[in-house]
Amino acid sequence: MKSDVKDEILVSKAQAGDKQSMEELLLRYAVLVRGRARGFFLVGGETEDLIQEGMIGLYHAISDYKEENSTFKTFAYLCITRRILDAVKAAARKKNVPLNGYVSLFDADESLALENPETELIRGEDKREFLQKMSRELSDFEFRVTVMYMDGMSCSEICEATGKTAKSVDNAIQRSKKKLQKLLNITAE
Repeated sequence: MKSDVKDEILVSKAQAGDKQSMEELLLRYAVLVRGRARGFFLVGGETEDLIQEGMIGLYHAISDYKEENSTFKTFAYLCITRRILDAVKAAARKKNVPLNGYVSLFDADESLALENPETELIRGEDKREFLQKMSRELSDFEFRVTVMYMDGMSCSEICEATGKTAKSVDNAIQRSKKKLQKLLNITAE
């Protein structure tokens, strides 16, 4: 894809399902996402967590953009910033306590009652360690889909964000679950 193609043209192609245009936009705006994420601090998280949030904001920007709004760059900047700010605010008020410790994707009945600050710190470290292991174990696509899935996005939203079919997304989730189940069994032993 030529780098001199206007963002708005790439967005319309990506919204029509052109995967190459989607990838070009993701590459073009990765620097913006990283720059925005580095300007914030996430309680119990790392800059990489904020970069992931920013990338999800970028996916939403690509799928929701309408030319009459503004330039795509401005719209993407707002979507990325809002997504990162929402993550920072949620972590600060501990609204999503289960996200600050790693949660099994396979046993939703586990409860995560916080006992003390030391326990919370250990859970935060466990989450970071688990995400690192997860990123090594899964393909890039599986990792992106799993993070979006854990973020509460529906299969159809993930399809829109990635430009993949529902079957592709569902298969990636199922592969991820199997790989992560093996990873969790190994680390539990």
